[in-house]
Amino acid sequence: MSQKIGVAVMALLLGLYLVVVVRLAITLILIDDTIARGIGIALIVLPLLGAWALVVEILFGIRSQRLVEMLEGEGALPADSLPKLTSGRPERAAADAEFPTYRAEVEAQPESWRAWFRLGLAYDASGDRRRARDAIRKAIALQRRAR
Repeated sequence: MSQKIGVAVMALLLGLYLVVVVRLAITLILIDDTIARGIGIALIVLPLLGAWALVVEILFGIRSQRLVEMLEGEGALPADSLPKLTSGRPERAAADAEFPTYRAEVEAQPESWRAWFRLGLAYDASGDRRRARDAIRKAIALQRRAR
């Protein structure tokens, strides 16, 4: 729940930032100076890219949470039985030992969103966030295609 509040606060702050920056950008664009106009255009484009990135991340979170709930409902979510470090993260050696199981599942069923999602969880437990996100994106795409 605290993550959702954090996302809402970030989105609200970004919205406020966009309002202020767009007003400043319009002021700069209206000035009869090439450099000021260039800065004004940049002040519009860059925050819009930031807003787009935020929306993409929020959608990723919503869609991945939906898959977690579906797997939980089916009883197919892997048990969180790995030993933990004091930080709460799984011990890497234990996560790495379980990883081949999930890799083999994806190799056996490459069109299964469930297998890809579990592989994403295994990547995350092993500390490879980039591959975890890629695998979960693949799971989301496969699940959406299957609907």
